[in-house]
Amino acid sequence: MSKEDLDKMILRIIQDNPKISLGELSRELGVPKATVYYRLKNLESLGYIKGYRAILNAEKLGFEYHTITLVRGRYGKDYHEILGEFLSTLPYVQSVYYVLGDIDFVVIAKSPNREEFMKLLNQMISNPYIERTSTMVAIKIYKEDPKLFI
Repeated sequence: MSKEDLDKMILRIIQDNPKISLGELSRELGVPKATVYYRLKNLESLGYIKGYRAILNAEKLGFEYHTITLVRGRYGKDYHEILGEFLSTLPYVQSVYYVLGDIDFVVIAKSPNREEFMKLLNQMISNPYIERTSTMVAIKIYKEDPKLFI
């Protein structure tokens, strides 16, 4: 098995179970624990693994108002850097994408309720770099998975 194949197998497994022990990972892959340890540390140092996190249940924690906001910025020097950084700091915002097309940013947020989202939206529209926004509210989520298809 090549290093690349082993690395992909490690990534697949830890993506599903980041709490797996080195011993279990070693047994599942059929390679020595030291090799698994070395490959994991290498993947971390090269930036393939950004961190290990628990995936929380937003609904159980009361974050039931899921929104997708399309943002059009006011063009100017470095507007996308300034605006992207600003949007990334707002409460409840989970993802900020700078995109090409009629809009500039897609902002995904999970708020506890409509009132809290309105506070977030007011912060957005009060920014001088934002020309306009358009928000969609997700009423049912069929799939939401941070897992990559490796």
